[in-house]
Amino acid sequence: MAARIGAAIWIVAAVQFFVAQLVAEYGWRTPYSWAANNISDLGNVHCQIWDASRPRYVCSPLHAVMNAGFVVHGVLLLAGTLLAGACWGRGRIAASARVLLVINAGGWVLVGLVPADVDENLHVLGALLIMGLGNLGLICTGFSPLGSLFGRLRPITLSIAAAAVLGAWLFFSQHDPGIGMGTLERVAAFAMDAWVVVMALAILRAHRSDNAGV
Repeated sequence: MAARIGAAIWIVAAVQFFVAQLVAEYGWRTPYSWAANNISDLGNVHCQIWDASRPRYVCSPLHAVMNAGFVVHGVLLLAGTLLAGACWGRGRIAASARVLLVINAGGWVLVGLVPADVDENLHVLGALLIMGLGNLGLICTGFSPLGSLFGRLRPITLSIAAAAVLGAWLFFSQHDPGIGMGTLERVAAFAMDAWVVVMALAILRAHRSDNAGV
């Protein structure tokens, strides 16, 4: 029951986060590009030329919606992780994975509470917790015991983790292969949402299978 509730919460987390971005983007009066703009641009509270490395005009009238979305996203990811804990199985790697995903959830809360143009250092710290430790948590999850639900889905988890780590490395090193820095950030950050949706569906499917076998 706990895992199923956690799965449902994960799905809500991913959906509300996607919707929050669309709503915040709708408030822009200047073009917003998922390929060129950072996710955090949607949460910046001031209208100004922003980011010395990639100067661009940022003005997000609905920044409060995006920042609330960040916080809610983190809280829901945390709740889902705690409730679905049994799906990792036992052992140090499984425990480490859960701890890292809890830290990842905290990173989302931090970036929502501290927008990039309010305190860039704290905001970047939050991003590192998400795209650094969070993606490391996915790698650890990929090596969960094979007897666990997530262990049996190892190829899926490691594939998503590999894409996330590559995206994070390219984003933080400012190496754009031609798809846009915003795209790279989304590959690195959205990997967690892709993973929780896939795992949530697996949890719900496993429950239906168990019931069918009873």
